[in-house]
Amino acid sequence: MHMTSVDLKEFYDSSQGLIVKRLLRQHIRRFWPDVAARRVLGIGYALPYLNAFLQEAERVAALMPAQMGAVHWPQNTDGLTCVYGAAGLPIETNSVDMVVAVHAFQNDEAAQALLSECWRVLSGQGRLLLIVPNRTGIWARTDSTPFGHGAPYSMQQVRRLLKDHLFAPERAERALFVPPSASRLMLAAAPVWERLGQRFFNAFGGVNIIEATKQLYAGLPVAVQQRAAAVPNKVLPVGAPYSGR
Repeated sequence: MHMTSVDLKEFYDSSQGLIVKRLLRQHIRRFWPDVAARRVLGIGYALPYLNAFLQEAERVAALMPAQMGAVHWPQNTDGLTCVYGAAGLPIETNSVDMVVAVHAFQNDEAAQALLSECWRVLSGQGRLLLIVPNRTGIWARTDSTPFGHGAPYSMQQVRRLLKDHLFAPERAERALFVPPSASRLMLAAAPVWERLGQRFFNAFGGVNIIEATKQLYAGLPVAVQQRAAAVPNKVLPVGAPYSGR
């Protein structure tokens, strides 16, 4: 069963979701401390992690898979979200500097198609940040949180998937070592769990976070060429509100 954007919003509005958001934001900031003058795209349900970039980046936009649906974001302003389907991302080729994908890989087939599209829309120096459930982590085994839905991956599987789609893996971390409990006591101790987990039981983090850069000289796969040709002429420039027309 796929989680909808409403389900994900409810999770991130909960006490547990607020802690998850805070922890993962810290990791994302370590990877991307400066996004000034960059065009940033969030894919999947990346809204909780894009807010920090709104006042820094040149442009920010969010795309969500059609089966997930979209919610209005940011609040009290023109929307910067829309949905995408099998035809690909409604974004111009080579138009984005940074892509962060969270809750985006529902299965292996979707992951491969999405990575091909990420390669297409990223600029020559573009960077991709993936956050996926860790196959050996507890969070992937608990369907009461979004990380228990969709395909879990080992770090090696993510690296191989990236290389197969012309990305060069650069840096990687694991996060979410606190058990997936809504207990207030457990959530209050989340920063301690995070520090201990990274030091003593890193293999069991709830998510894998890996950054990769776009390879330009490895040849363009036929699948990427076909998907690029299939993108409609009327695309969504990054940062422009989606009208639905």
